[in-house]
Amino acid sequence: MKRILDWRDPLDALRQLCLWTVWVVPVGLLAGSASALFLWLLDCVTELRWEHGWLLFLLPVGGFAVGWLYHQVGKSAEGGNNLILDQIHEPGGGVPTRMAPLVLIGTLLTHLFGGSAGREGTAVQMGGSLASAYGRWLGFKPENQRLLLMAGVAAGFGSVFGTPLTGAIFAMEVLVIGRMNYQALIPVLVASIVGDATCSFWGVHHTQYHISVVEFGEKTAAWNGSLLLKVVLGGMVFGWVSRLFAGLTHGLQHEWKRWVPWTPLRPAIGGLLIIALVYLVGTRDYLGIGVHGPNSSTVTILSAFNPGGATTWSWGWKLLFTALTLSCGFKGGEVTPLFFIGATLGNTLAVLLGAPIDLFAGLGFLAVFAGATNTPLACTVMGIELFGAAHAVEFAVACFVAYLFSGHSSIYSAQRIGIHKRSRGGPAGEVPLREWR
Repeated sequence: MKRILDWRDPLDALRQLCLWTVWVVPVGLLAGSASALFLWLLDCVTELRWEHGWLLFLLPVGGFAVGWLYHQVGKSAEGGNNLILDQIHEPGGGVPTRMAPLVLIGTLLTHLFGGSAGREGTAVQMGGSLASAYGRWLGFKPENQRLLLMAGVAAGFGSVFGTPLTGAIFAMEVLVIGRMNYQALIPVLVASIVGDATCSFWGVHHTQYHISVVEFGEKTAAWNGSLLLKVVLGGMVFGWVSRLFAGLTHGLQHEWKRWVPWTPLRPAIGGLLIIALVYLVGTRDYLGIGVHGPNSSTVTILSAFNPGGATTWSWGWKLLFTALTLSCGFKGGEVTPLFFIGATLGNTLAVLLGAPIDLFAGLGFLAVFAGATNTPLACTVMGIELFGAAHAVEFAVACFVAYLFSGHSSIYSAQRIGIHKRSRGGPAGEVPLREWR
């Protein structure tokens, strides 16, 4: 009873809450401001590319510029998201401050000339880099630097997508497959909320998505057995495709390093291949970020939520364009292209299965990302933040099944295996995926 009534426990908890709030608010402000600047510039270069189609033919030049920039001054910053994960697991040299401007410039050049990439990687790297610089400036100890880095990841992710709860959960879930790091619960939550609020304060507006509530008599779609079976089948396919994306990207990256040793030459050659691929496919729909398009006939993430908004193989073409772009050395994230791949694949599956198109586009949007990053809980919460809670059950089923069927693959090779997905055993201890493979 004496221990239960000990007044020091709530005071200690209050102290920790206040202390970490004060410490990480600047991280959220920095990351949110960086995301706002990045999103504004990204819109500018995307519209510029739409207006001047000839910019595509400068993609090899832009690729060489990105490769040369990282070759000359990148050094450890070339590690990107994987470097941040490694530093969270085992603090060492830290995340260099130059990572933030390098990835910003590299991503903008990629999008200006038509590379197929996203924005999450850029926001996370900027958030992690700024958080690391802030921690060094204040003289934080290594164990606290880890928490600051996680806060930077959360703030970057939450602010770039307008999903603060998802950002916080993602930062805790992405480190180790099957385990959550609750030590950083308060830092990541505060940083993500502040980052999202800061990005909004600068006048940046995020894309609005909508899924109609499907009803079957007196029961909502969440309790319709036939629909849930289709969701399970969809989750299996989403998981397999996320595994295909991760495997193809890593495999191509290995081959680029094997056959083209000089870093600047890889994206230059890759740019030529992307131009050739555009003419092979006969459309530019799979270039750039893919959220919006220059006209209503363009296949985009938003169009995938409507009947006829994607072709049968839109998801496959976007997968190939993105894997080629990122593997050869262009900069940007994988997540928004995964949204595109998942939404268009969901559109195709909905037609095949006789399911609601907007619902399955939303499920693919979330589940392919969940499988590729091994973050099913974060993606379920993202579904609620982006689409509302009416289909929370379907979101969870699709994301959890995709997580299982993606196997031990990930777009992040520094992610570690905490709990094996299969019952027939696995590696002992937390092993990075790049070593386990």
